[in-house]
Amino acid sequence: MANYSRYWRQAWRIGLQVVAALFLTSIAWVLVYRWVSPPATWLMLERRAHAPVGKGYYGIREDGRRISYDFKGLDEVSPHVPLALIAAEDQLFLKHHGFDFNALQRAVKTNMQDGHKLVGGSTISQQVAKNVFLWHGRSYVRKAAEAYFTMLIELLWNKRRIMEMYLSVAEMGDCTFGVEAASQRYFHKPASRVTPAEAALLAGVLPNPLRFRASNPGPAARAKQRRVMRNMRRLGGTTYVRELIED
Repeated sequence: MANYSRYWRQAWRIGLQVVAALFLTSIAWVLVYRWVSPPATWLMLERRAHAPVGKGYYGIREDGRRISYDFKGLDEVSPHVPLALIAAEDQLFLKHHGFDFNALQRAVKTNMQDGHKLVGGSTISQQVAKNVFLWHGRSYVRKAAEAYFTMLIELLWNKRRIMEMYLSVAEMGDCTFGVEAASQRYFHKPASRVTPAEAALLAGVLPNPLRFRASNPGPAARAKQRRVMRNMRRLGGTTYVRELIED
């Protein structure tokens, strides 16, 4: 009995040490990325390894699967880009602390009513946590890890850094990550010269960049572009993100 209790105490101590090590590693990881751009993400490695398979996917590169990724700071892209991303994905980005609970409640209600079409309620901060630190997929474990990393980046980064990460690592087409790579691929120019309409088009395809086309956009992509541009005007144009850009 004594040996049994001793083994449990040893296992408990080892478990605590592992948890502490993981916690400290995650803190260090997030702090490093506060100043250093990620060399790659899990999704980039997955896309590099094999082509995605899905009905209606557009622009899939069957051969020569080389990742296009060029990290850019906010001062290196057009101010229309962060505005369009906020207008399309998270209009409370500058106000919340990582989570939009009203959006989450609406998403849960919609998904319960229509289980065939899943609607997300993730903020830009949550998407950065997922894109930068986690694997691709849906599970309760990943969602819990996403919430944890969201709290960490909101605590250890500022909004400017979160936006820089988002616009630089978000998937915007097969093997294409970030607005710089997307602008070069679809518009043949740097992201610093993107127009409001082009920024709205890039932001509009983000929910599913493998199905919506930023180059030769179809009716659905054009409709989303117009919706994003209306939101950009309603937010007040680039003056809305001036504090973010000048932070």
